[in-house]
Amino acid sequence: MNKKETTIVKGFEHIAYTPATYPEEEMISRSKAYYNWLNNRRSVREFSNRPVPKEIIENLILSASTAPSGAHKQPWTFCAVSNQELKSKIRKAAEVEEKLGYESRMSERWKKDLAHLGTDMHKPFIEDAPWIVVAFKKIYEFDKDGSKHNNYYVNESVGIACGMFISAVQNAGLVTLTHTPSPMNFLAKILGRPSNERAFMLFPVGYAREKVFVPKLVRKKIGEVSCFIE
Repeated sequence: MNKKETTIVKGFEHIAYTPATYPEEEMISRSKAYYNWLNNRRSVREFSNRPVPKEIIENLILSASTAPSGAHKQPWTFCAVSNQELKSKIRKAAEVEEKLGYESRMSERWKKDLAHLGTDMHKPFIEDAPWIVVAFKKIYEFDKDGSKHNNYYVNESVGIACGMFISAVQNAGLVTLTHTPSPMNFLAKILGRPSNERAFMLFPVGYAREKVFVPKLVRKKIGEVSCFIE
């Protein structure tokens, strides 16, 4: 194996990097194919009990961890749970918060906006999916002497990593959805996470049931989600 070319930039070693490049026609084709593939992705709430190997979940988390982050701090922990007892505890606690949300915290407009999706306070997918993966954001880190230092652009960094996780799930042939019970402090407590971590998002991960229905959605067109200034 040839040793990579290196250089020193502002006192730190950098390695040579050659990104993949394609002819323009192929770039157009690849970008369209990737869009069409992602456009088939849907949030699924009904899971098969078919097991998913741990190695697949590890690869999904590694894929998510290729995300860019502030000062390359990678301020996240993806906590993967297959233990049924723990999943049951998490579902029970999540549904307590969801019940309060639907009954007193959410506005009527919010509930009306959700109505066409068919969601409610019951979250059986937390127990049904073979895995749940909880993304925690690390607000700060501990130095070797126990002192704290803050991370940077934490929400932005973890949000990007979660998006890449969703794409990796789709690529693996599995399904997921984003679940954000509010507040989510119970997740850190149940999973025994350290004081510098805050729950950011919960993903059930697995195979869809053999016959599953999802809401009929129409995604916004390019003109509704973009602005080109040329």
